[in-house]
This record gives sequence, C-alpha cells and structure tokens, in this order.
Amino acid sequence: MLGKGGHAALTLMSLLLLLWQEVVGIEVPQDPKIQQDLKQPPTIIKQSVKDYIVDPRDNTIIIECEAKGNPAPTFSWRKNGKFVNIGKDPRVTMRKRLGTLEIAFRNGGRPEDYEGEYQCFAANDLGVALSNKILFRVSKAPLWPKEELEPVTVIEGSTLVLPCNPPPGLPPPIIFWMDSNMTPIPQDRRVSMGLNGDLYFSNVLAQDGQKDYSCNARFNFTHTIQQKNPFTLKVQTMEPYNQTSYNTSDPYGGRKVAESPPTFLSPSGSESVKMVLRDEQLLLECIAAGLPTPTIKWFKRGGDLPAQKVKFENYNKTLKIVHVSEEDAGEYVCRAINHLGSVRHSIYVEVKAAPYWLDKPTNLVLAPEENGRLVCRANGNPKPDIQWLMNGEPIESAQPSVNREVLGDTILFHKVLMESSAVYQCNASNQHGYLMANAFVSVLDMPPRMLGPKNQLIKVLVNNRTFLNCPFFGSPLPVLRWFKNGQGSGLDGGQYRAYINGTLEIKRARKEDEGIYTCVANSILGKAENQVQLEVKEPTRIIEAPTNQSAVRRSKARFHCKVASDPSLSTKVTWTKDGEPLYLGGRLKKDEESLTISSVSEDDEGMYTCTVKSEIDQDSASARLTVLEDASPIPLRPDRPDPPMDLDLSDAAARSVRLTWIPGNDHRSPVTEFLVQFEEDRWEPGRWQDLSSFPGDLNSVILQLAPYVNYQFRVIAINAVGRSQPSRPSPRYKTTGSPPDAIPRDLRGWGSKKDNMEITWEPLHDLERNGPNLQYNVWWRRKDSGDDWTNVTTFQSKYIVHPTETYVPYEIKIQARNDLGSGPESNVVIGFSGEDKPKEAPTELQISKVGGTSAKIHWKPVDLSSVQGEFKEYRLYYSRESSLVPGLVVSKEKKTTGFYTTVPEPSGILKDLVPYSRYQMFMVVANNRFESPPSNNVIFTTEEDVPDAPRFFRINRRSLDTLYLQWGKPLEPNGILIGYQLIYHRVNGSRLGPQQIQTFLQNETEFTLRLPDRSARYKFNLSALTKVGAGEVYAEESPHFTNEENFTDATDVVKLTEATLSSVFSPTPTPLPPLPPTTIPPTTSSTTTTTPLPTTTSTTTTTTEATATTTTPVLVTTKRVDQNVLAPRREIWNLTVVPNSDYANVNWSHNLPADSKFVVEVTLDSNKTVTVEEVKQPPINLRALIAGEKYRLRVYSQELNSVSSKFVIFKTKAAHIDQVDIATQGWFIGLMCAIALIILILLIVCFIKRSRGGKYPSPGFLTGFTKYLVRDKKDLPLDPVDQKDQDGSFDYQNGSSVRDRNENENSSDEDNKPLQGSQTSLDGNVKESDDSLVDYGEGGDGQFNEDGSFIGQYTVKKDKDETEGNESSEATSPVNAIYSLA
Repeated sequence: MLGKGGHAALTLMSLLLLLWQEVVGIEVPQDPKIQQDLKQPPTIIKQSVKDYIVDPRDNTIIIECEAKGNPAPTFSWRKNGKFVNIGKDPRVTMRKRLGTLEIAFRNGGRPEDYEGEYQCFAANDLGVALSNKILFRVSKAPLWPKEELEPVTVIEGSTLVLPCNPPPGLPPPIIFWMDSNMTPIPQDRRVSMGLNGDLYFSNVLAQDGQKDYSCNARFNFTHTIQQKNPFTLKVQTMEPYNQTSYNTSDPYGGRKVAESPPTFLSPSGSESVKMVLRDEQLLLECIAAGLPTPTIKWFKRGGDLPAQKVKFENYNKTLKIVHVSEEDAGEYVCRAINHLGSVRHSIYVEVKAAPYWLDKPTNLVLAPEENGRLVCRANGNPKPDIQWLMNGEPIESAQPSVNREVLGDTILFHKVLMESSAVYQCNASNQHGYLMANAFVSVLDMPPRMLGPKNQLIKVLVNNRTFLNCPFFGSPLPVLRWFKNGQGSGLDGGQYRAYINGTLEIKRARKEDEGIYTCVANSILGKAENQVQLEVKEPTRIIEAPTNQSAVRRSKARFHCKVASDPSLSTKVTWTKDGEPLYLGGRLKKDEESLTISSVSEDDEGMYTCTVKSEIDQDSASARLTVLEDASPIPLRPDRPDPPMDLDLSDAAARSVRLTWIPGNDHRSPVTEFLVQFEEDRWEPGRWQDLSSFPGDLNSVILQLAPYVNYQFRVIAINAVGRSQPSRPSPRYKTTGSPPDAIPRDLRGWGSKKDNMEITWEPLHDLERNGPNLQYNVWWRRKDSGDDWTNVTTFQSKYIVHPTETYVPYEIKIQARNDLGSGPESNVVIGFSGEDKPKEAPTELQISKVGGTSAKIHWKPVDLSSVQGEFKEYRLYYSRESSLVPGLVVSKEKKTTGFYTTVPEPSGILKDLVPYSRYQMFMVVANNRFESPPSNNVIFTTEEDVPDAPRFFRINRRSLDTLYLQWGKPLEPNGILIGYQLIYHRVNGSRLGPQQIQTFLQNETEFTLRLPDRSARYKFNLSALTKVGAGEVYAEESPHFTNEENFTDATDVVKLTEATLSSVFSPTPTPLPPLPPTTIPPTTSSTTTTTPLPTTTSTTTTTTEATATTTTPVLVTTKRVDQNVLAPRREIWNLTVVPNSDYANVNWSHNLPADSKFVVEVTLDSNKTVTVEEVKQPPINLRALIAGEKYRLRVYSQELNSVSSKFVIFKTKAAHIDQVDIATQGWFIGLMCAIALIILILLIVCFIKRSRGGKYPSPGFLTGFTKYLVRDKKDLPLDPVDQKDQDGSFDYQNGSSVRDRNENENSSDEDNKPLQGSQTSLDGNVKESDDSLVDYGEGGDGQFNEDGSFIGQYTVKKDKDETEGNESSEATSPVNAIYSLA
C-alpha cells in the first residue's frame, strides 16, 4: 500500500505528464543546407552485436562502432569498465573518423587475451553517446576427454541410455550419433537422441548389438567435429538369435521377451519445471521406455495446445513452441501409453522475459525556452529497472539543473537553454538481460530560412485546386503568412487555406487569382520571404473527337481531332495506333485537325488515339478503324471486349507496383473501365478479389498493395455490353513485410466468471498482417489504481485475466505485432471483471393506486455496492393467478418488467394488467448475469373495467329480407358482463343514416334483422357491457345486395363484409327493466325514443322529410345462452378472413400475452408466392391483394413459431363494378309495361266471360295479382262480396280491418313473413282451380324464371300511416281498371 507521500508523488507525476503530453519537438528537415549548419549531438549508427563470438583462427578481429554528429564525434573505448589506451597496444588500431576497433594477430598474440566487455563512447561538444556493452568471446572447441569404455551388456527387451556428455563449447556444439563406419544411427519411435545428446533405447533388440555407437560433436565456428570413443553393445537373449528371422512385424523373431509397462527415461520423476524466455524457443521432451514401445501424447491443463505455434518432433517425443509468449506458461503433460498401461509427467513452464521496449526514447530538438520530455518505457519479467545516464554518466552524478526533472521512466524539460543539449542513455535491465538506447536533446536557435527555389513560376488550370509551396525552417519555429501582390492582410479563409508546413491552397483557381504571392516567415530571430508567381490557364481539350469508322479496303479513312487550348500555351498533337507511335508519311498524313489514311489495308485496322499535350496538361480521344472486304458493309453488333494481354510489372516498391497491359479488341464498343483483380497464395489461394478500377483509356497504373503478400494480378475489360474474360495472370510479385498498420478493432473486457475478465478483440484481416507470426500485445491495469501495466503477447483473439476481484474496472489497450515490429497502440478502453450474485434483495415491496390495467408499486432500494456487478434494473416478477369472473380459467404465465432507478424512494407503474383479476408479485435486483434473492411476496386484485371486444361477430344473409347476426362472448370480460350494445347506421354510398342503438342481455348472442328493402346495407358496431361501461367495438358491415346469389336456404351462403376492430367507445345507456312493447310512429321532426322490449331495448332516430320516409327495420331476436368461455393455453383459433377485391380483414383469437407479436403468412395459390407480415394484436387489414385470386393464410406467433392457427383458404372478390338501380333501367320499365298490358287484356277477357255468366273464382281471383302489383291501395272500389271496415279500409292480406290488424299486430309476427307456396284468397282458403292465376301471383322469393320473365311479390304494408306515403292511388293501376270495369 502506498502512503500519503506515495499518493502525492503519483498525483504530481500524473499532473506533470498531462501538462507535457502535447509537447512535440521540432522536426528538422533533411535539407543539405540545414544539415550542414545544424549542430547535433552524436548518435550511434552502427555497432557490433551484444554477444560477439569470433573464430580464433581469424587474423583480424573487428569490433564495430560508428556514429554521426556535428561537430564530428571523437571515439573512445572501455573494456570491463576501464579506459582502453589504444596507442599503447600495437595490435589495436581505430579506423580513421570511425570508432571501429581492429585487433590484428598476424605478428603473434592470442585472441583469448582480448576477451572481455567492450563499450564505445562517441563525443562532441554537445554530448556523449554510448554503444551497447559488447561481450567479446573467442569460440572454443575442446577435445573429448580420453576414456576407456567397457562393452555395455544388456538383456533383450530392457531399456538402455548411452550417455554423450559432450565437452562444453562456445557456442554449444551440435550432437549426432554414428557408428564406426561413419553411418548415422537410424532413429525411430524406439531409438532416439534426447535434447542433452544422450541416445535412448525404449527397448533393446538383439540386432542392436551388431554395431557400435559413437557420439559426435560438431563446432560450427571452428568447423571441426570431435568424436567420442564408441560404445560396444552386447545383447543377451533368452533364446538363440537368428539374424534371418528378424522382420518388422515381429522384431523378436518369435522369441519370448518379457513385456513391460511405460516408464520415463527423461525427464525423471512425475513432474519438473522449465523456464523459458519470452520470444525464445520452448522445447519440452518426454522419452519413455517400455515394451511394446510406448506412444507419447501431449496436452495442456486448463486449455488447448495452440495449434498455430506447437510442433511435435522426434516422433512426438519433443514439443516445440517458437516465439514463446506469456500465455504459453502453464502445466504441460506428456503421457506414455502402451497396452500394459500408461504413465504421465507434468512439466510446469514458467515464461520470463528479458526487457523489451514499450516506448523507446527518441531524439528531441527544441528551441530555447521550449518544453519537452524523454520517455523510456520497458517491460519484462521480472519488471526491469530503469536507469538514466547523461553523456555516459549516471544522471544522479550530473550537475543539477532547474530545467530538468527526472520522474521514473520520464525526464521533463522546461524552458530549456542552449547549454541544455546533451545525450541521455536509458538502461532497462533485469536478471535476464538489458536494453540501452541513446536519445539526445538538442537546443537549436536558427533564424528563419526559405528552403524552396526562389521566385517560382507556376502555371495551373482554371477551376482546379492549386497548392503553392513555401518550405521553410527556423528554431524557434517561425510563423508563416501569405500575401498577394504585396498588399493586404494574410491569406487564409474563404478561397484560401494556409497549412502549417508553408503550403497555400487555392481551392478553385480563377483568372483573378493570377498574380505574385509572397510567403513571409517570422520569428524572434528574424524573417525570411519568398515569392511565387501564379498564372491561370484554360484547359487543353479535344472539342471534336475521332469516331469509330468502318472503311472498305483500298478506300480512304479520316479521323478528326479538333483541339482548343489556352492561347499562351503551345500544344502538340500526336497520333498512336494500338498504343504505339504512328509514323506519318506515305499513306498517313496529318494536318491540324485530322489524320487521313489512304488506300486502307487490313494492317491499318486498330485503335487510333489522338493526344494533345501542353506543358501543364493533356487530353486524348480514341476511335477504332474496322477494315471491310466489300463496299456494302453490314453493321456488326457491339460485343464484349477481348481480355487484355501481356500483363507486365515494373516500378516495384515496398507497397506498390506498376501494372501495364495491352487492351484487347473492344468489338465496336469502347472500353469504359478496367477492373484489376488479385490473388494471393498465403491466406486464400485460388480466390480472385477486386483490387481497383481504372478508366478505360488507361493501360498502365500504379497499384497500392499490402505488405507481406505474394500477389498475382489479372485485368478485366468492361464496355457497354459487359465484361471480358479475365486476362492471363501476371507474374507474381511479393511485397516486403512491415510492422502492422492496423489496430485490432472491437476491443472489450468483460467477465465470464466472477473472478476473471475476458479481453476480446476482432483479429486483423489476413491482408492486414503485414508480416509473419502475427501476435497481439495486450495491456491491462486496474483503473485509477496507479499500478503499472501488465501485459501479455498472444496469437489468439482472446485472453483471460485470472484471478480478479468481482466487478472492478480495468483499463485495456492492445497492439498488433509481427516479426518485423509492432503496430500502433489502440486507445484505452474500460472493461470490467466478472459479476456475482447480488447480496441484498429489495424490501418492503407494496402496492397502491390499483386500477383496472395498472398499479403503482413502491419498495426500498438496495445498496448499489451489494449488486456485485453493473446495476441493470429492479426486476418485478408478476403473474395472474385467477380471474374474479366465476368460471373463467386463466393462464398463470409469469411475466417480468424492469425499473431502472437509483432514487432513495423508488416507485413505478405496473402496466398491461388484466382487469378484475388476482395477481401475485415479487421483486429482485439484477445485474447483467445474476439476480438477487426475491423480496416479500405481494398479492393484489385489479378493478373491474370495460370488457374486450366480442370474440367474433358474424353476419349471415339467410334470405333477401333478413340478416342473421351472431357473436361470441369476449375472451376477457374484465368484469361481470351485463349485456351487449349494438349501434348501427344505414349506409347510402358514403353517407351514413341516423344512428340506432340496441342493447341485449348478457346471455343473448344472436338476433335477426328484417330489412326494409333488399338493397339496404348497414354498418354495425357491437360492444360488450359491464357496469363500468361499453368495451372495445367490433365493427362489421352487411353484404352488398349486388353481390348476392340465390338464397334458397337460410344456411346456403354466408357473405362476410369488411370487419374492423377499433377502440371506439360510444355512450352507453343504462340498461332498463323489460317493459311491454310499444310501436313508435314516424314524425316529421328528428326525435329519439327509447322503447324497452321483453328481449331488446331499441333506440330509434327517425328523420322524415317532405318527400321521403325512412322506414324503421324490424328486429326479430332469438335467445341463446353461450357456455362459459375457457381460455386455452397458448393457442390461436377462430381465424376469420373477410375478403374484398384488393384487401381483406383478418381476425383471430388467442391467449398469448397482450404484448405478443404475430406473423401473417399469405400464399398466393396461382404461383405459390409466400408473403409474411409482422403484426401486433388482431384484427388487421391485409392490403395489396389481387382481385379474383385464391389465397391460403395462417397466423403464428413471432416468439413461439410452433403456436400457429390452421390454414384458411379464401378468394378475393372480382374487381368492383358500380351497380345501378334496376328500377331506373329502360328495359326493365318496358318489360313491366308489357306484363301490365297482358294482365289488363286477360282481366278484360275474364270480365267479359263473367258478365256472360261464365265461371270465375271471385274474390280469390285477385289475390295473386293485387299482392304482386298493388302496395297499400286503400282507395279501390270493392266488390259487394268484399269485407269492408267502417272507414272503408280493407286488408288485402288477411281480410281483416285496419283496426283489427293494429290490435293483433304485436301478437304474432307471422303476418310479416313473405308468403310461400300457394297463396291465400280473400276468404283465407287456398284456391286450387286450374284457371286461377295464383301460381303467377305468388312465387317463393322474387326471382327471374328460366325464360327471363320476372315472378315475384311485393309485400303489402298494412299500417294506415304508411299508406299515406309517396305511392299514387290513381286509376293507372291495373287493379283500378279492373274495379272500374266491374
């Protein structure tokens, strides 16, 4: 733990680093004039390697050290920390103007006498630079010690180890085994050499004794081989050995040899430890003995072996990992197996690291009084110590300076002086090695200088973006400003933009921008200036380009090329053919505007290009000449171009190459584009990918490439017709590698367990690797802790930090690296370690303000530190336990809702509850992975509310004059149902008639509506009622009269029309007790009368005008008591479709949650096209259907796809055609007149016959005709046999008076029914006379007969008031004529 002083120091250091983080030193340009005058401290540019081993036979040994600086540095050397006096040793010399040492041994001397640690010092007036400490050693190849080796006796089948023990060499020798005939000893699973050079036999065969074994050591530096005395092997067998009996399938020749289970020869014991340094090579070895020869297998505890890094050698006995990183540490287990058993050995690998750079210090150039810093950051295992030196001496011993401050791995400079120049060395070291870097601080004062040419003249094209360059330098860095024509303020803004490097951009050059521009650089040491003259020119362009031509052989061809350019620019026009220069003369002649080819031949066919060039721009245009055989050319259709040819690569660079090709024949359609594709053989061999596109007039382009990719290219030509075939591939071109440029994306840290943090990222793409052996450097540290960064290098795209505390923040960053270096570091992101279960639960959960669909809840919050993770929400679990409606079964599905709040007294609104229900709930607090224990349990009930819409609403037309309405109880009554309310209007086109309201008791679910006429249409709104009011409305519309068919049976045809469910709430009248029925007479003003009936409550609004009467329809109701509706579990049923011509109304029932979503799947039967649409709650309006087509439809749950309705097949109506009233058609009026005339003639004939005494069936004779032709004719003269009332009125239907009919009207509804079958005469008897016309007067429902004649009926209205309507009682009626004649 840090004390107060430590925290204060860290705070101060962080503050100072923050203040200096934006400081950037001066960048000195590489201009020779600047470099010549620039004073610079020394810099080491070449030195020998740290571990320098030489061959003792060399006559001269060279230890390199070179440096640069101004003034030129001088050199000195130290050996083992002591100054080397080169002049005293005649064998040692130093190269002139260099620090390289040469030690010569031509005249005697031994290189061993000069072994030691050397270090080079390069110094000038501004500082001293140091080389690395170079450990100089001489290679050694010692002889093998002389020894007498006794023959080795071993029993067949046992194990054997022949030791090698090579002499120590520098560097260590390479070991191999041979026999006395210098033949290598063959090695396999049974016999192999270990890493220490010993030869191991897992089991010995008799034939192993037929040769001797000698260990050899090869010393590469001295190119010598040392041989050990050979081993002689004697193998004892239990049975005689016959050499000819050996074969590989039975190596023991049938002899009995004792088998043995596996044991390890190397390493010994059950476990061992191996230490390896980062970036070095790890070799793990397991050699086992046993008979049969064991098999070796490897695995790593706690993870998989990294397949990209691991290699198995020596018959699986050696595990090899190159470029070891920290993630390779852990326990490796090797297992030896044969059929007698197995044995294991664990090797614990520790990965240490010599120091390596995180932030290497770099040279710093400052102006006087400026600030700067040097940073030296390194990592290793263990953590390296950082030591600063100044001019080769420890900085602690240097003279103190108020301008310099050392803070650990950083040196801060502020308000530097000229004498602050020096060379600083940073040394990072631990027990495994060291790093050292030189970085100078150079304080430079230099007056402003102009580095570019003086008084440049620049010509640019009008309307082009233009850059005027004015390179400059000075220390301190001068401020540069631009002026035009020597006047005005500095140019910057609007049309101009000045860059800090001295460049002036003119965004769009115009004629008025011409002039002399002056750049002036100012600093405290003086000023410098330069001038640039700008001229703006018109572009050079071809205004009449050549066009494709077809010419007959031996005729003349001419290509036009008319040019326009700036008058002050000289231009030159050249012609090429197929990309090659065209030599003019003879048949080819050129003038100012054209090229003429005389006596065209086949050789002249090709692509001709006109190019016009000026000193600042150029333009070109091309056209093809096609040579024809005869004088009547047939125009050929354009075609795809031929592929380009002869791909060639040139101008190779590290990340680019020039690709050139010859275009193929364009086949009469100019090439507009060339597409260059590439294929590489490292990551995705054989796959061609698009690289770049280029205009069709180019055939040589520079391709921008990625490093470390072995490319080959091909080109595709594109014209208006299409693409050519790809060209043949180019030669391969391999780009050199480089450190990665890209930063791994999507870096994040999260915990998969409570004590870890998984750091994950998106790996670089293959083309972003830039070199071999791509790895990732990952750093992390606890946020705001001040700890040093911990890092690891891995090949994977994930690293797990373990162990960690629960849910703590970490700073994370990442960097990609390969064998060629490291890429840029990412920004720091914040990650978190894993979460654990919250410790505390919310308490005192309670409820208030309960409504029908919502309730307000309150609870006491938890301490957020107890959440042990990211506070996600307070999560409420609630379920509907039961409904308060008797007998209604509900689904007890548990639901959740979340509340995000951190206030001291939290509360929330629980919504979407079902009214009139009993609920149970409890609350937990949740983080991203876990929930706390539950709070207290709360039970509550919701209030009664308005009900849902009726479950269904159907309209059946059972006859021409009636509608049969039927509905179902709501799935959710939301209270106690007390009845239903029906609101309906008559529809006349787009206008609605007066509103009429009807209410019903709760057990009534169907009724019949009598229509005033057959073409009447109605719009219905049906809703259920509770004591709270009316619920959701189910809207339906009655069928069109013109769309109906024969209604011969009440159940034959069901016509459903538009059905929409809307949340329209109408005023609900209070249900009244049943009262005796009352007839409501029409009035001449708008009135509203409520008439309670025994089974219905009818509210009728009637408006009567002077010329029209609105007739109230008659309602005939039928009682039916539905069974209780049970709510099924997770089902969709009662799917109904009401189609129109181009849309359909779809409705269904379900018991899924109220917020569920559904998918409507519609299949067009004609072509099986399937369309799906996501919807919310039913009903829906399905649009964009095709008229007259058949469809299949089903509905299923979006969340639970298995919950689906059955399929419904429906057909849309034919396209709507406006209908006209048949009564207004001329043909219909003519037909009626003809029928009336025929009837009149028949009546006259019958009257004449009667007057002559013939038989005539009076009074029933007139029954059929009067019902057919007469409606409410009260003023007709009557026959003496007719029955009359006192007021002269007569009932044509049943012979009763109007008064009697009024009294009996409500006692029976039979009078209102249309007459069927035989007709009743005036005296109530059925007449069956053959000469009666009764069969013509009464039909079933009015219809057309087979011969096209109309046979039907007009129902007689018997209300006296109704007879006072618009119908005439003139003698034009045929009946009036009959009675007049009578």
